[in-house]
Amino acid sequence: MAVFTLPIEMMPFFRANLEYLTEHAVDPDKRRYATRHEAVRHYIDIDHWGVYPFEDVPRNWTEALLRYGELTLVPTTGEDTMSLKVSSIVRSSSTDTVLLQVNHPDLPLFISLQDYKAFWDTYILPQYYEDEWPLPTEETAVLLGLRPGSIQAAFAEDHFSEYGIVPYHLEAMQRRLTRAFRSKDARAILRFCAEMGHYVGDGHVPLHTTENYNGALTDQVGIHAFWESRLPELFADDSYDYFVGKAEYVRDKNTYFWDVVLDSHQLLDSVLLIEKRMSETIPPDRQYCFEERLGRSIRTQCEEYARAYHEAMDGMVERRMREAILSIGSVWFTAWVDAGQPDLNALLDEEASEEELEAQEQLNRQLQAGENKGREHGSR
Repeated sequence: MAVFTLPIEMMPFFRANLEYLTEHAVDPDKRRYATRHEAVRHYIDIDHWGVYPFEDVPRNWTEALLRYGELTLVPTTGEDTMSLKVSSIVRSSSTDTVLLQVNHPDLPLFISLQDYKAFWDTYILPQYYEDEWPLPTEETAVLLGLRPGSIQAAFAEDHFSEYGIVPYHLEAMQRRLTRAFRSKDARAILRFCAEMGHYVGDGHVPLHTTENYNGALTDQVGIHAFWESRLPELFADDSYDYFVGKAEYVRDKNTYFWDVVLDSHQLLDSVLLIEKRMSETIPPDRQYCFEERLGRSIRTQCEEYARAYHEAMDGMVERRMREAILSIGSVWFTAWVDAGQPDLNALLDEEASEEELEAQEQLNRQLQAGENKGREHGSR
């Protein structure tokens, strides 16, 4: 549906590839079976870090990692290891400063945010997808004001990503998509557009913004699939209005993606409380039914119960789906504009390479192997 929000200059290319975009929008879910780094891109347990509007969660990716990361140093003297964490980031009109929590008197209590951020950008972020993050000892000593040769080993640890990174990943994907448009790489454009649509959709789901992602903390296990799958399955085709208007240019990408997540989180209480109230007032035998699917009997929410929940939320699922459709079209359109509005008609005849086809086959084989390397949607 997002394709039909695009301007006429983009429409022929996207309509010609509508089947590809639809089919490959699920690739990020498949990739959960290929790498442990994929699952965290689909959500952010933002309430793990505080309460709305979550001022202790830096909107900048590097600052978020360093804010909740940890450095461990092994002295050359054989003493116990030294460690430091960030207690807070102190903003001022002159110099932003990091307040540190340390376990050794030789370590500083304050450090320049600019210097610490540059250190993470240079030595830690390039290792993000590695299992360990070793650090250069001399550069680490200089950063912390320790004497040369005083550290024999140093490494960093990530305590942030496990709680999800979707708004940061959306911003990174936006940059990748813009580069693909700029280089007129048709296959990359399609791949990133399809996957971007998936992540944008995830960001519009309230249950993708909480540690209580599947209702385990409130005795509502299964609510995730109920909200994002069962309700659209029953009602989207017959009653939802998908006319959302034209794609809009996004100027401040960082704020835009964070607003998507924060708007979703603002709906979380309603998602949980309405279903909780219904489950306590409607008899259990009217809540779950069995349906035949692909030759199997599946236990799922009864249509009557689902309808009552759907109506009690007063159109929330439809609104979030409509907003997701417009958002997907808008981020595609924005990337195209930022890339200089290249002529997409010249890219209409480009076909997938053997390498791309083999990569897709490999992804499918990993999916069939059945080893999910991250949190499941249904059990999340």
